[in-house]
Amino acid sequence: MFLKTRQLRRAERSNRVFMADFRRATRLAEVQTAAGKVPDAPLAGMFKAGYLELEAQARVLQRSGQAGGQIKSLTAVERALQRAIGIEGTKLQRFLPFLATTASATPFIGLFGTVWGIMNTFRAIATSGSTSIVAVAPGIAEALINTAAGLAAAIPAVIAYNAFLGALRRQRGVMEDFLLEFLNLTERTFT
Repeated sequence: MFLKTRQLRRAERSNRVFMADFRRATRLAEVQTAAGKVPDAPLAGMFKAGYLELEAQARVLQRSGQAGGQIKSLTAVERALQRAIGIEGTKLQRFLPFLATTASATPFIGLFGTVWGIMNTFRAIATSGSTSIVAVAPGIAEALINTAAGLAAAIPAVIAYNAFLGALRRQRGVMEDFLLEFLNLTERTFT
């Protein structure tokens, strides 16, 4: 949970730095340099993908002898940016399935321990022939500790998982907004 929190905070901070450079730049080549300075920024990864597509289209047009400063397909740039959103989103989702598994599995592990503790209690009753507190206390204590341990792992994992999902949705929204901003800039500059 601490690693995921740190990763998401670093991504948000890096995105802010990158966007400041993106909006301040007068040429896309300047932004390409700025993107290299913030490798943790998902928006920088998106920019690189869009920029590579623009460069590829410019090379094709140059080889065919057509005028520079134009692009062949704005849709291809959009597809490159959409792919980059998928890649950056996958990076941000790293370790989230482990947290989800922890949240869903640990209550059952605790329940298994509870059943085991109760079985030990019945075994102690059968062995001693007594239902006194001395005979049943160790098994009941074991059962309660296992239940508490399962819940102690599951509850924070569920809360963190939901918080991280919200943060990932916000990051996805930021990336989709950047996609539109990049396409607007590309259309104004190259068409």
